[in-house]
Amino acid sequence: MRPSLNTLTLAMSTAVALSAALATPATAQSAPAARVTAIHVDRVIVGDGTQIADAMVIVRGERITDVGPATSVRVPAGAIRLELAGYTLLPGFIDAHTHLTSIDNDGGDLAVLKETPAHGAIYATINAKKTLDAGFTTVREAGSTDFVDVVVRDAINRGLIPGPRIHASGPALGSTGGHADVNGWSPFLAVPGTGAIVDGADGVRKQVRTNVKYGADQIKIVATGGILSVGDAVGAAQFGMDELTAAVAEATRLGRKVMAHAHAGDGLKAAVLAGVASIEHGSLVNDEAIGLMKEKGTYLVPTLIILEEIVTDGARKGVPANSIAKATAIAGDRRVRLRAAYKAGVKFALGTDATSDIHGRNGEEFKYMVDILGATPMEAITVGTMNGATLLGVERELGSVTTGKLADLVAVKGDPLRDISLLARAAFVMKGGAIVKQP
Repeated sequence: MRPSLNTLTLAMSTAVALSAALATPATAQSAPAARVTAIHVDRVIVGDGTQIADAMVIVRGERITDVGPATSVRVPAGAIRLELAGYTLLPGFIDAHTHLTSIDNDGGDLAVLKETPAHGAIYATINAKKTLDAGFTTVREAGSTDFVDVVVRDAINRGLIPGPRIHASGPALGSTGGHADVNGWSPFLAVPGTGAIVDGADGVRKQVRTNVKYGADQIKIVATGGILSVGDAVGAAQFGMDELTAAVAEATRLGRKVMAHAHAGDGLKAAVLAGVASIEHGSLVNDEAIGLMKEKGTYLVPTLIILEEIVTDGARKGVPANSIAKATAIAGDRRVRLRAAYKAGVKFALGTDATSDIHGRNGEEFKYMVDILGATPMEAITVGTMNGATLLGVERELGSVTTGKLADLVAVKGDPLRDISLLARAAFVMKGGAIVKQP
């Protein structure tokens, strides 16, 4: 005898209800409540030029849900309280020019002959942890051969290794005989460059497409000579206007910005006119270029610490004598020209050009900004937080201690507005709501 339609309907309804009842507890168990942390500090430096005294910051999961004076912020029941008396809390620092894949070397010439991509990956794994522990929760890699920076970025994002949020470039674009090429060896040797060696607008376009295809977040192009390269002056232009324009146009079409290594001269000016987002180094930027950068909103990432240390400590670190001579020759004028650019109102972002033992010491760049650029401590902090976030296009998520943003936070003992060198000694670091370092 077949069951009636009413019987089937009742059975199906009962089964659905029972299934839902059984599923509900399991679903609830699979979505545990987000961890809530309440951080009480002497002050919060927000990242936008303001500060909050006797402040409380509430972090739920990976985001900031409240920030303000401790007397006005309600601490949720069950929150984990961190009482950091005597500390200042700031946004996670942003280094807009790093080389995580490098250690002490002669600028790359011997490294490309002796090392493999595996060396860069190991160096980057070590340096990423040092950088994060220093309070730099976001970095922009300024060129990495073999897409090692992309691989390390993805490994960090998957939680396989600790490190900052990486904006990867893939290989920098350099011209034949230029700063990214490796000169001085026999022309009959196939020696790789420290970047992708490309010539002509079509070659540039293809490399931009290749970099984006394999995961680059932005494009780096080498527009002038450099300190560590052989056979070129720091202000020597290394790409034509058609090549620079092609790089920017293709990157823009693919939703990427371009950062340009440029120290001085026509190469720097051409990069600005082509529409790059930032000039890296800008050592001898002149008044004309300063005016153009202000007009176009081009950022300057001055990488102060590295040249200063090449001059004072380059020999010990294995920097060739010709590179030390180059750095020494421009050091005085560099301080004058970079300060002029800063005082004129060019937008600045913090970048260290971190290589060798600068990894983990990135916070020393803040003091150089005060000493060389003439920035106030508060201005230097804004340059190293909100300005960096805006340059990288992540200002809605990072750069300030603001409700709704990702909880990338760093704390130092004392008041960095009184002693900027404190920022080189991060005592507490949080990335995305997870504590990675604490007193």
